[in-house]
Amino acid sequence: MKTLTLAILLFFSAVGFAQDKPLSNDDRGKLIYYEVVTVKDAHKDSLSARAATFLKKSSKSLKLKSRESDSVFQAEGKLIVNKTAMVLSRPSGEVLYNFYVEIRDGKYRFWLTDFNFIPYQRDRYGNFVPSTTVGVPLETKPGKLNAAEWAGYLKATTSAVNVFAGRFKAAMMNKAVALPVIKAEPVNPAKKW
Repeated sequence: MKTLTLAILLFFSAVGFAQDKPLSNDDRGKLIYYEVVTVKDAHKDSLSARAATFLKKSSKSLKLKSRESDSVFQAEGKLIVNKTAMVLSRPSGEVLYNFYVEIRDGKYRFWLTDFNFIPYQRDRYGNFVPSTTVGVPLETKPGKLNAAEWAGYLKATTSAVNVFAGRFKAAMMNKAVALPVIKAEPVNPAKKW
């Protein structure tokens, strides 16, 4: 019953029916999503292998920047913000962010921060491409004309980050990921090389 309830909760949070956890500000004034998760009977090595597997599977939207040790990961990610009008949907920009994971025995913490928005524009071929290479931090206050649109970008980023966090926590709870096992070949002393 617990697994069914957890599966239903993860489904509704991924679909967007559940309440989104809002992004808060850290001590630098940047928007951040921060969470500490306790996993019973999980060793540091298995959690590290699960995190590495998640980063490898998410290589399209998440690129590993550095791995300082077996328990610290740093990656850069990108998510696309869509603008929907009636039935049509088009990308209006992308949000770049940094993703950090620190792992200990029985628990891990992760956070997403440094959100920068890059608007899209149509090129001469009709494709949506970034209009600039410099992103605007999401915590900046918009002007009066762009306030509603900026609030939409912030809301879309919040919901995408919550879905990402749910996917990451589900991957870290997955017990199917195991450490690679090295098999020793039997040595036959009668056989010569």
